[in-house]
Amino acid sequence: MAHQEIVLAHGSGGTMSRQLVEEIIVREFANPHLEVLHDGATFSVNGTRLAFSTDSYVINPIFFPGGDIGSLAVHGTVNDLAMCGAKPLYLSVGFILEEGLPQADFRRIVRSMRDAAAAAGVALVTGDTKVVDRGKVDKIFISTSGIGAMREGVEIDPRRARPGDRIIVSGTIADHGIAILSVREGLEFETVIASDSAALNGLVDAIFSATRDVRVLRDPTRGGLASALCEIAGSSGQGIQLEETSIPVREDVQAACEMLGLDPLHVANEGKLVAFVPEADAPAVLEAMRAHPLGRDASIIGEVTAEHPGMVFMQTRVGGSRIVDMLAGEQLPRIC
Repeated sequence: MAHQEIVLAHGSGGTMSRQLVEEIIVREFANPHLEVLHDGATFSVNGTRLAFSTDSYVINPIFFPGGDIGSLAVHGTVNDLAMCGAKPLYLSVGFILEEGLPQADFRRIVRSMRDAAAAAGVALVTGDTKVVDRGKVDKIFISTSGIGAMREGVEIDPRRARPGDRIIVSGTIADHGIAILSVREGLEFETVIASDSAALNGLVDAIFSATRDVRVLRDPTRGGLASALCEIAGSSGQGIQLEETSIPVREDVQAACEMLGLDPLHVANEGKLVAFVPEADAPAVLEAMRAHPLGRDASIIGEVTAEHPGMVFMQTRVGGSRIVDMLAGEQLPRIC
């Protein structure tokens, strides 16, 4: 690695994050479960297939339009389990609290987590709480882990993408990252841009009602849609061809991105997913997703191709073609 110290870009979810994980963590803990580099690990215990995932949340600000750090922590871990093809069941939580955090804020966050867990149909069953000196943490950090039961006959793996598969995104992209940035920087737009933070396990249920043969599921959080698709292309060794005009972006979010010089493809999402399904199943999956409240703006945005293996290309609005890369640096720090 070129950097001898950890820098913010190592947490971006892009190229440098990937390098950090692969060159240090995966190298030291190498095992078949970890090397998949999916949203969680799947394994069997006494014949029962389970999924396990963990994540940490350090977002700033801790309250934002459309959610807060508490609901975000629940949604994030529920979604990681759902992206493995599992039904989320149980969560644990670890709180690191800064001395001086108002108890009213902490109570509000805990109640938000309670409500989010209830809505997602999961139980928070264990955890831990630590308090550190003032200035050692920015208000509150949360770590959540979750366990879920795998569906029978389902195998979700980024390496399973095949030429001809259709790629479906569940709705408009970049809402979360722009919502966080607007609050943090005090930016005012003509409309309030809210985070899309949501638990996606119900939407995943709808997808599996249409087909069991789902190749890949991914929630494009840090690093955005571009980084998620580049990772899948790299893992599968296949190419991906996108159609820019098919990628849903809200007009106000697109305008904010243009004003700020951001690419919506690189901006984080917390309530969207990408599904890779066989071409024959795509119409039924799209119909099922659009019938769900969290998938009404779902769209087929491209397909897997045998051409340019390991790379993502996009047909642009003006008729050209460009390479879509992973986020190279730190675009929006502390967005989850």
